[in-house]
Amino acid sequence: MHLKTLTLRGFKSFASTTTLKLEPGITCVVGPNGSGKSNVVDALAWVMGEQGAKSLRGSNMSDVIFAGTSGRPALGRAQIDLTIDNSDGVLPIEYTEVTITRTLFRGGGSEYAINGSPARLLDIQELLSDTGMGRQMHVIVGQGRLDSILQATPEDRRGFIEEAAGVLKHRRRKERALKKLADMDQNLVRVLDLTEEIRRQLGPLARQAKQARKASLIQARVRDAKARLLADDLVNVREKLERQSHMDTRLEELKHVHETKIADLRASIEESERNQEARARNANDATRVWQEATSVHERAKTTLAISAERVKQYSRPEATPTGEDPDVLDQKALAASNEDGDLLQRVQQAQRELSGLVRAKEQAEDEDQRAAKELARVNALVADHREKVARLTGDVGSAHARLEAGEAEAGRARSALEAALARAEEAKKAVEDAPEESGGDFDVSRAHTQAGIHRDQARAKVDALLASEREARADRAHWEARRDALTQLLARDDDTAHLLDHDHVLGAVQDFVNARQGTENAIATLLGPFADAVVMDSLDSALTQARDAQESNSGQLRMMIANGDEAWPTKQKLPEGLTWARECVTPDPKVAASVSALLRGAVVANDLDAAQRGIAIDTVDVAVTLSGTMVTRSGVIAAGQTTDSLLAIKAQHEAAATKAEAAQHTCDALSDELTAANSALDLAIRGANEALKALRAHDAMQAERAQKTARLQSALAASEAEVDRGREALKRAEDHVEWAKERVEEARSKVETVLESPSEDVDAARDKAEVAARTAKEAREAETSARLALRALEEQSRQLAARARNLRQAAAKEREERGRYAKREAQRQVALRAATEIEADARRAVNEAAQLLAIASARQTAVGEETRQANERVGALRLALDEEMKRLADVTGEVQRDEIARTQLELQASDVERRAMEALALDADTLIEEYGPHTLVPVFPSDPDEEVNEEGQPFVRSEQEKAFEKASNELVRLGRVNPLALEEHDALAARHAFLMEQVKDLKESKADLMSIITDVDRLVEEAFVSAFEDTKKQFAHTFDVLFPGGTGDLILTDPDSPLTTGIEIEARPAGKKVKRMSLLSGGERSLAAIAFLVAIFKARPSPFYVMDEVEAALDDVNLSRLLAIFKELREESQLIVITHQKRTMEIADALYGVSMRDGVTGVVSQRLARS
Repeated sequence: MHLKTLTLRGFKSFASTTTLKLEPGITCVVGPNGSGKSNVVDALAWVMGEQGAKSLRGSNMSDVIFAGTSGRPALGRAQIDLTIDNSDGVLPIEYTEVTITRTLFRGGGSEYAINGSPARLLDIQELLSDTGMGRQMHVIVGQGRLDSILQATPEDRRGFIEEAAGVLKHRRRKERALKKLADMDQNLVRVLDLTEEIRRQLGPLARQAKQARKASLIQARVRDAKARLLADDLVNVREKLERQSHMDTRLEELKHVHETKIADLRASIEESERNQEARARNANDATRVWQEATSVHERAKTTLAISAERVKQYSRPEATPTGEDPDVLDQKALAASNEDGDLLQRVQQAQRELSGLVRAKEQAEDEDQRAAKELARVNALVADHREKVARLTGDVGSAHARLEAGEAEAGRARSALEAALARAEEAKKAVEDAPEESGGDFDVSRAHTQAGIHRDQARAKVDALLASEREARADRAHWEARRDALTQLLARDDDTAHLLDHDHVLGAVQDFVNARQGTENAIATLLGPFADAVVMDSLDSALTQARDAQESNSGQLRMMIANGDEAWPTKQKLPEGLTWARECVTPDPKVAASVSALLRGAVVANDLDAAQRGIAIDTVDVAVTLSGTMVTRSGVIAAGQTTDSLLAIKAQHEAAATKAEAAQHTCDALSDELTAANSALDLAIRGANEALKALRAHDAMQAERAQKTARLQSALAASEAEVDRGREALKRAEDHVEWAKERVEEARSKVETVLESPSEDVDAARDKAEVAARTAKEAREAETSARLALRALEEQSRQLAARARNLRQAAAKEREERGRYAKREAQRQVALRAATEIEADARRAVNEAAQLLAIASARQTAVGEETRQANERVGALRLALDEEMKRLADVTGEVQRDEIARTQLELQASDVERRAMEALALDADTLIEEYGPHTLVPVFPSDPDEEVNEEGQPFVRSEQEKAFEKASNELVRLGRVNPLALEEHDALAARHAFLMEQVKDLKESKADLMSIITDVDRLVEEAFVSAFEDTKKQFAHTFDVLFPGGTGDLILTDPDSPLTTGIEIEARPAGKKVKRMSLLSGGERSLAAIAFLVAIFKARPSPFYVMDEVEAALDDVNLSRLLAIFKELREESQLIVITHQKRTMEIADALYGVSMRDGVTGVVSQRLARS
């Protein structure tokens, strides 16, 4: 991995678009002072996420945008594109090239992008963190950076190693986890306080809910037994009504029979009487008899005509039904069903064909995907082949360049060796006159120690105040949570609370009555239901609300009337432990009269003994203890474990609010103290820094005395080492020339081999991919056609099924119509037969009348005998008529009694139905269906928490009557029950369970965060320890190179705490006994800082490093040593060096010349041919 290109647009002095193509190895950027060389370094830092304007040598971030010159206007934005070669996959991203873009607009907007896709700063930081680059940017050694390393604290030096080890992202992860943990602790305190408050309310509510649940079970038993008894009564009444209906029908039939017989008998008697009169007349009445016979004959003929007409009428049959034959309709329905069955088989066949087409489509799509992948693979192979040829061609050029550079380096090494031998001889002569080092004064060191102690004390005070502030914040969070929980408890949700939004309501009673602390429950007990009431402005308003509540069937409403203020009479003095209840409250003047009336004759007692003494006083009617137990002369109501009243909750709420406010004041005071302590700490730190500066100045004075000798000794040692290195360099240069020649031949051979290797057939793969794509498209079209055909067949099947169903319904309807026709035809036949019989009778009557008329005269002689016989016959008929009349009277009496009984049964059924509707809200049919004697009776458990046994047992009326009576008695004995307790308890329990689940989740989340923090600490510790050990080894090696014969070491300030320990640098050049960095010369300190950075570079290599004039203060000897280090770094990393040194330029692989004209920077490049 290495930097490939850097493109600058409008960044600082780069007004025009400028692209720097960077190659592996060493790239030197040269140019006169002020030309913009360091702006290249700033650009690299800025594009990789630098957020500090001062680090970019500006006052604010907008300073990086080109500000304009006399000839060019200012630009509106700055943009940097950095392209990184990631062919080795160091960056965790699936691209061989990664382009990071940062854009800043003058208006303040900022954008980041990775390969053109918008990204966040965090994304770029985490992308680069695994390569050892982070916010410390230790890979960019800018101007003044060496001094900042020298001035760095041990903790700052630790930061450099952590960044190189790639653990900064773990640090940030830990910081986020710690912040979440702090927020979670505060939330947990609030939830725990609220949970505890709800838990205290659950106990009393649970008992009330159990009582309500028991009452609900008893009421269910009462309702069930009552419903079953009413259902049994209704079934019995309906059965009696049905039997009565059958009996009424039978009596009506019997009554009709007797009435018919009576009519016949009366007709016979009348006819006999008429015949008797005819026979009694003398023969002279023969003519009249003949006329009567004629009349009878005419009536008979009339009857005959009427009956003949009826016969003719009934002889005409009705028109037969014209509908289609039901059998034909059934056959058509059967044919439609058979056709539907055939169509279903076709649907199944179409479904099987569709499944086959789907599989074919999937196979075609799979083949298409495989062909596309194969085409992509072939294209990738071809591209790789081309890239490999290009890369190997470049390797041939690089090998030639290294060969030429090696030959030139060998010549320079010979010249350098001769110069080094001359300098060594001169240095050896100068060492003999060097003065000895003198001792120093340790007073300044003691002053520095005292300043450090003062600073540590100030820091300890700040830490203590921080701990106190955290405790105060926790206390504040506790009281705020309790205040919020009590606020929720004050917000009741019953029907009374809903009145607060109505007109004429002044507010809640607890807002108008203030009870003395500790007496809230006692006052609430005395106020009774009015403790939770609302205050109405008048009695009329309260009555209006009560009427509305009755009409809407709402819950109980508790309202206190604002009757105004009244004078409180002076009460007699009470014994110790007793207080008049009126003296324990401070009511608002608007409700003083109502409160006085409720508290009249009441005292508050400290305990039950005091209450007993109080009730013995004549003027005391009731005594209430502080816990709420009420004592009267009639009885005692023990408070037990109940929920706090609204008055008590209000007092607790006010106390919690007061303590929360006090905790807030404490937090503010501690914050002010902490501010002052931080100021004192800053002063102490500045004092310690001043003492440190004084110590360093004293050390510099001491070092100045020995500086001349040290320089001479160093020059001698350096000259001797330079001679040795010159010889080694000459040998390495000559070896390198031979090695470069071999690399040239090897590179040429690889290029020829790659060029001769066959390439993949792209056209064949492309043709195969196109064929597979067409096949997949055709398969998808075939699947779509098959799906449409299947849907059409399914629709036809549904239509045929509907047609068969309609035909069957039509056949059933036609059969029903033909049945009704056959019934009417049978009735007509019966009527025809009856009319035919009547016609025959009438015809016979006509004939008989004619005969009577003919023999009228003949019968005159027999009149006497016939008269006697007729009288006997009439007597018999009259006896039969009387008997029938008696029977008819008996039947009529029975019919009337049955009507009365039926009316009574109907009234009983109506009464049972009315009671069922009023008591159970059930109609008669529903009552019988659900609770009739035919249904099983469920077995109710004795425990309300157990479930009802739905299997049940047969209905026995006596058992149900006993069960109803028992349940009713139990309900009466249970007494008054709070019907809302069950709902309130369930809601509160559900909330308590929810809060407990939240507490569990918070604790689990806290444990997860602690686990994350532990894992992060472990990762950081392992990575840091490993990186430190490697850096320590590399520092010793690098220090030996830069300081031949000297020793350097890295020491942990607190080895037992790897997560917080700092790092101290020990540096002792050859010939010196000092180890403190401050006692070294300026050049030695710069080299020591460079040794520290290079040790980090080697222990945890980064892909590139930027050096901005780091060698400017070095002499020629130390520069040679530094350049040797640069050469070592070049083997593993890319180096970009800003320099003025000619020798540094000589080792470069590429040069960029930077110049400035009219305030705008321009760049020219030159690639050097070197080995």
